Amino acid sequence: MPTAYLDNNATTRCDPRVVEAMMPYFSEQFGNASSMHEFGAKVGDAVSKARKQLQALIGAPFDHEIIYTSGGTESDNMAILSALETQRGRDEIVTSAVEHPAVLSLVAHLEKTERAKVHIIPVDSAGRLDMEAYRKALSPKTAIVSIMWANNETGTIFPVEQLARMAHQVGALFHTDAVQAVGKLPINLAESEIDMLSLSGHKLHGPKGIGALFVRKGVRSRPLIRGGHQERGRRAGTENVPGIVGLGKAAELAAEYMQEEQTRVAALRDWLERSLLQAIPNSFVTGDVENRLPNTTNIAFEYIEGEAILLLMNREGIAASSGSACTSGSLEPSHVLRAMNVPYTAAHGAIRFSFSRENSEGDVEQVIAAMPGIIEKLRDMSPFWRERENASSAEFNPTYA
Repeated sequence: MPTAYLDNNATTRCDPRVVEAMMPYFSEQFGNASSMHEFGAKVGDAVSKARKQLQALIGAPFDHEIIYTSGGTESDNMAILSALETQRGRDEIVTSAVEHPAVLSLVAHLEKTERAKVHIIPVDSAGRLDMEAYRKALSPKTAIVSIMWANNETGTIFPVEQLARMAHQVGALFHTDAVQAVGKLPINLAESEIDMLSLSGHKLHGPKGIGALFVRKGVRSRPLIRGGHQERGRRAGTENVPGIVGLGKAAELAAEYMQEEQTRVAALRDWLERSLLQAIPNSFVTGDVENRLPNTTNIAFEYIEGEAILLLMNREGIAASSGSACTSGSLEPSHVLRAMNVPYTAAHGAIRFSFSRENSEGDVEQVIAAMPGIIEKLRDMSPFWRERENASSAEFNPTYA
């Protein structure tokens, strides 16, 4: 059975060209990049090349502003904890209600242990930040603002450049979790006020276990992991050279395919979305449809459970998500949809479809053919749907009066 993989916001397939670039660094080029002999020097050159490839993708002014990490979670943690340590006299954090758990779990821990006061900024029904609440939360006590560039569940894009300028007006640092944005949206940090930016390799057809934190030159930082002198003393541990090389190649390819992400991939997303909304009653798109990632749609199907939808989709060879991968398996609606005040009758049945450059028209056709039947079958078994149908009949049938 053909498989339509539409869960690319959870992870992407590692591009074969990325794998090919990585392979020599598992065997032939096995030296330690920090060693001074020729074995290490060749590997060190590969690390430097990869850093420049990533620098080009995000428009970083200097390649040494990029610190390699194990992924987005480590990068987020490093940015926030470093800011608290370096911003003396400031112990407040401002973030949003729809951040990834990599941020929200950390700030909740910091507040519980009384290491920081945290301001959680709400969003509206489209997932857009409450700008007035954000403005009021900023103060001379703010150490760092951490607001994602684009939401992983709905695709809603935040005005990070404006948010960074506002943070700087009170002397705070600004960090953005750009894990979902890098490779999908044009980014030019040379013309930005963003102080720190997190990214992850496996979201842009690179390998898992490798990411980076951009720290602008002049911004004070402290290492999260201490030990050796790697990464200019900012992140200890022997360099994950295959992963670094893979991330560099993935960044190079992402730059080449950026236009395709903005056009062909977006068109596939729109086709799927339009077709499902037309074919399936009581369904709607969550998030800001005017300002979102080109690859993401989150559609709520009312009166049924998302886990059941995913199970039947899987049987049809379709992979998607009922929220972020870090929260799947929970019977509670995602914190993102709760923050948007999506009704429980819809939030429980919300499915995220996320595309990549590897998706085709055949994938969309497969989903369009399967989804109406899946939803109809589940609604036939849903007591909530039957209750709604009976209520509708009572409204229009005089015999129920």
